Amino acid sequence: MWTKTKFTKLLGIDLPIIQGPFGGKLSSVELTSMVSNAGGLGSYGGQPYDTREIIEISKSIRERTSKPFNLNLWVNDRDDAIKEFDQTAFQEVIKIFQPYFQELGIEPPTFPLPQSPKFEDQIEAVFEIKPAVFSFVFGIPSEAILEKCRQLGIITIGTATTLDEAIAIENAGVDAVVATGFDAGGHRVSFLEQPEESLVGTFSLIPQVADAVKIPLIAAGGIADARGVKAAMALGADAVQIGTAFLATRQSGTSQIHREKLFSKDARYTTLTRVYTGRLSRGIKNRLTEELKEFQNSFAPYPLQGKIVGKLGAYPANSESNPELKSFWAGQAAPLLQHHDAELLITAIIAEMER
Repeated sequence: MWTKTKFTKLLGIDLPIIQGPFGGKLSSVELTSMVSNAGGLGSYGGQPYDTREIIEISKSIRERTSKPFNLNLWVNDRDDAIKEFDQTAFQEVIKIFQPYFQELGIEPPTFPLPQSPKFEDQIEAVFEIKPAVFSFVFGIPSEAILEKCRQLGIITIGTATTLDEAIAIENAGVDAVVATGFDAGGHRVSFLEQPEESLVGTFSLIPQVADAVKIPLIAAGGIADARGVKAAMALGADAVQIGTAFLATRQSGTSQIHREKLFSKDARYTTLTRVYTGRLSRGIKNRLTEELKEFQNSFAPYPLQGKIVGKLGAYPANSESNPELKSFWAGQAAPLLQHHDAELLITAIIAEMER
């Protein structure tokens, strides 16, 4: 049976299907709880929230499901270059975006930019909530944090973009590993090398990791239907993490314009860019990604870059802003999308897997 794997046994769940955790306030309580109630593992991206908000969100999820769910955080939550990013550097970045601010008739942000939540504070919410699963990207938490998770009975899942990262995650004592290929939407979450040097395709990465690690392996990137699930499991995956296909459903926290983009011909054309956050990520090509290609190494460090383009209405939640300036995260499998409802997506995958 395709549902009986090391991963489903580890969590005691019915389906080896994880809903990808979306950052940028694109996760939703409705989607997380629905996927968990359907027998998979619902996930919530806690990256943009402070400790109090994460606790309140988790309580809301628990009101809707008694099944296991996953909280996700970013271990490395700010680029090293932020230490040297002063007002002079800030003004140089503003110069790049000044034509867009002028076009929209709005004032650019001023220095200093507001602070973002820190991982060392956010992790306290995980300890208080004690979700069944704590997953993380952009690195590996300290041994003290992993040990406390073990003491609290929290299963940990790390995310790797290369074989070396997967081995490092297993060696750290993490319970399971997501192997995410460069075809995935959203951020490239590399931590041992630069993301541009860590661009391994999902279906090249999975068998390499399967041969090298013993902990449960979760495949992510380029999986949007049962064909992707079958392929991933044939190559050694114990579960799959599906992002874009769940993001496109009505239950996700994204905007209607983002959903429409994911089902449009535009979704055939994705690109890797740093323009929206300062970190390499995959989304649908548009005017901003194409016009600013030559400035990839001139943007502000994470998370400051996002605060600059955010003023342009770059994020999907701002439905009134110019679509040509928006970030529409999407994986390379977006043209395969068929389902606007998450429950129908899961039902279709189950039916095809069992046929």
